[in-house]
Amino acid sequence: MSGEFPQYVYVQVADQVEAEIRSGALPVGARLPNERDMGAQYGVAPGTARRAVAELRERGLVATLPNKGTFVLATEPGQ
Repeated sequence: MSGEFPQYVYVQVADQVEAEIRSGALPVGARLPNERDMGAQYGVAPGTARRAVAELRERGLVATLPNKGTFVLATEPGQ
């Protein structure tokens, strides 16, 4: 990563989840882990996981349904 600007940890987590979505490892309709489990999976605090999910929502990759969870949305082909 030399030569790149430092990134917030939540952006790094969001980028990693986005890569999993685009690769098909997280298919359309898949439910993301809750904040505590996601934090443990990616080695970050639950608040960082929450911010990563918010970033993914802003990117249009996931949607959160209250009391249901956060789910992967369809992505544009070739992105």
